[in-house]
Amino acid sequence: MNGMGGLMHGLAQGTAFVLAFAIIAIGTQYIASPRTATRSFGLPLPEDGTNITSWLRLKGVRDIVAGLVVLAFAAWGAPKDIGLVLLVEAIIPVGDMLVILAGKGSSKSAFGIHGVTALLMVLASVPLLMGGR
Repeated sequence: MNGMGGLMHGLAQGTAFVLAFAIIAIGTQYIASPRTATRSFGLPLPEDGTNITSWLRLKGVRDIVAGLVVLAFAAWGAPKDIGLVLLVEAIIPVGDMLVILAGKGSSKSAFGIHGVTALLMVLASVPLLMGGR
């Protein structure tokens, strides 16, 4: 692939890597300091209890795995595979956004963090899906 198509493809793959590393970093923060990480999510902190930290760390584990899946497909899959994974995983920030809005959380976080993340994932997936195997 060359020219503009190659540039779009490279930009999409670069975006996929940035998104993967970003979600791994967020997941790591949820494991290391779950209450601090939760403050930026867009919902109020959960009620205090003995198991809250463990429940919050579960999100961290899932975020790390979601990022590693993108990296695994980037390392061993075709560009179309990376695009498909990004498109499917875009459901996660869409779901987060909808949960925050339904819970009357921060609409700024819902749209500005989760909505923008979903949009970037979808936009990065398109050139990869169209680029062939």
